[in-house]
Amino acid sequence: MKRVATKELSDRLRDQNLKIIDVRSVDAYNGWKVHQEPRGGHIRNAKSLPAKWINYIDWLEIVRNKEIVPDNSLILYGCHNEETEKVAHQFVKAGYQNVDVYHDFLGEWSANTELPMQHLARYRHLVSAGWLKNLISKGYVQEYGNQKYVLCHAHYRNRKAYEKGHIPSAVDLDTNSLESPETWNCRTPEEIKSTLENLGITHDTTVILYGKFSFPDMNDPFPGRSAGQLGAFRCAFIMMYAGVKDIRVLNGGLQAWIDEGLETTAEETEKHPVVDFGADIPSCAEMVVDVNRAKEIIKSEDKNLVSVRSWREFIGEVSGYHYIEKKGRIPGAVFGNCGSDAYHMENYRNLDHTTREYHEIEKMWSEVGIEASKHNSFYCGTGWRASEAFFNAWLMGWPSISVFDGGWFEWSSDNDNPYETGLPASYTSLR
Repeated sequence: MKRVATKELSDRLRDQNLKIIDVRSVDAYNGWKVHQEPRGGHIRNAKSLPAKWINYIDWLEIVRNKEIVPDNSLILYGCHNEETEKVAHQFVKAGYQNVDVYHDFLGEWSANTELPMQHLARYRHLVSAGWLKNLISKGYVQEYGNQKYVLCHAHYRNRKAYEKGHIPSAVDLDTNSLESPETWNCRTPEEIKSTLENLGITHDTTVILYGKFSFPDMNDPFPGRSAGQLGAFRCAFIMMYAGVKDIRVLNGGLQAWIDEGLETTAEETEKHPVVDFGADIPSCAEMVVDVNRAKEIIKSEDKNLVSVRSWREFIGEVSGYHYIEKKGRIPGAVFGNCGSDAYHMENYRNLDHTTREYHEIEKMWSEVGIEASKHNSFYCGTGWRASEAFFNAWLMGWPSISVFDGGWFEWSSDNDNPYETGLPASYTSLR
């Protein structure tokens, strides 16, 4: 293992066999200046593999899933030499032969504007536990210029999770207050307005949302009670649709806060209602697509209706929900591959529940024709998984995206709507 100089690394950027590995946090990788980097983001085409992940028993599986194989040449970098070398030695122990380190990222690479870097387009809307802690305790943090914010602990029918322990100053937010439990669509503008005003949210309030993940009990009549972070993305989407200008989501949810050793509280946070939201609702009506518009999207060559569902749901083995009888998919839909079931998003998240490296999500999408050059309308069963996929595309800066709010629930309830089961004609190796 040798120490690589800046010029050598720069000269090798086009080496197809080289894997550059960023061992900093996912937040630093995305663009946050966690270590006072002169420029936020990561070296162009670097892979995100935070040092803390070497403690996971599944570490090697994560590495292989990132297509980092023993035949590759590796160069690892971070902001702490000891941490970088610790990860490098882990690779050596795993049988990787060509492992080098780069120790000049802060002083040379990040400081030199001529050396290529990348960052998540809207990284500031995916915040870390450290950022949130400083906002709560100090009232000022980087990439925040507002004078008012509201922190929301989102959940579905699970107030007990909030009562058991939440981030200090977080208010309780049940998703049912923003979406209808009869249709699972966004509530009426009047109902959304009332909910936001009761929470103390105006159109120019900074809103930070998070939820708590737990494993679903499929015997529970409401398994979605476990999917708190999914609920947070759902609420984020509806607030964006309504017109809240500055939405942030805590990357990794409540688990990220706990992983940092930060304390939770059982003390309820008092809400401070406002008189008026201050803007027409919805201010971003184009974000929501109805059934008729979904049918038009399916027929268009430059648009995708993206099914953010599990494979078993997509081919019609299961409906995915206790309350949906019909099984199958919308004909012409593109498979967005959420993960194992209706309450997980494994293919969009890391093992610690943080959002997956955005280059990997883009690659997964591009393999089935989901591209930024097209309009992509995401759907799932009832809108939760679709909202998280939407938020990912929005974070990437994709210009034309929406959510088919009714999803499979609304589509399948009308017997006149066609549906398919089994392998789609275009299937190759999507599983």
